[in-house]
Formats: sequence, C-alpha cells, structure tokens
Amino acid sequence: MIKASEVRLIDEEGKQIGILPFKEALNIAKERGYDLVEVAPNATPPVCKIIDYGKYKYQLSKKQTAKKSSDVKDIKIRPHITDHDLSLKAKHIRRFLDDGDKAKVIIYFRGREIIRPEMGMKVFERLLQLIGGKYTIESQPKLEGKQIVMVLAPSGK
Repeated sequence: MIKASEVRLIDEEGKQIGILPFKEALNIAKERGYDLVEVAPNATPPVCKIIDYGKYKYQLSKKQTAKKSSDVKDIKIRPHITDHDLSLKAKHIRRFLDDGDKAKVIIYFRGREIIRPEMGMKVFERLLQLIGGKYTIESQPKLEGKQIVMVLAPSGK
C-alpha cells in the first residue's frame, strides 16, 4: 500500500535507521519477522515503522474496550443516610459526571424499610439538590425489587 520510492525507516525499538528505498525497507522488515507500516504519509519522505501489525491492532482494540467498560459508575445509598454521608456521595457523583461518566444511584432497602419507598424518593431529592444543575436524568427513579434506581448523565452527553 505504500507508494513512495524512498522512506524514512524506524525500527521496532524506535531508533531511526535512515532514508532507504522502499523495497530495501520492506526486505529488512521481512527479515526481522515484522510488518512495515506507514506512520506519517504526508512527511517528505514518508515515515515507515517496523512493527508487529497484529499486536498493534490487538492493543488498539483492547484500549477501546477499556474505555467502554468504565461508562457507568454505581453509587449505593441507604434511605437513612446522614447529611454528611450524603454530601460525600454527591461529591463522588459530581466527580464521575465531570469525568464524563454516567452515575447509577441505587437506594437499597433492608427488611421492612421497603414499605416506605417515599423515604428513598426524599433522599433522591436531597441528593439532586446537593449535586447542582450540571447533569441530566437519563432514567427517572424507579422501584426495582428492594431498591430504587436512577441513572444520571453529564449534561454534555
């Protein structure tokens, strides 16, 4: 795919070998058991690097999946939470939202607490006041079994 007649060659350790004819650079890469990849096609002469292309593609895909997995952060709260603890949780949620992540807020009930779900809704109201206005509610608080779940997203998304 490389169309230049001469290329600036960089080896697998990052050291410059120099300006070589394309066929010679390709032969060096094949002798070492690697691939020749054009890194900077707009440079004069184009810069090519000797790398293991399969390993390079694997690392790129691994980075992309790592970014996707850290999308939603969970915060668990009880209905009888103190004001100080709630402000600490709000601080964590603000940090998640500022980093661009979503926050899943879960209020979980134990035993007979479930007969008063309105207490959990009051905690959500207090929490939303503490967070401030730089968020959007992606899913409204909803009762699921013995917990109430709400998802907050940054206002930019």
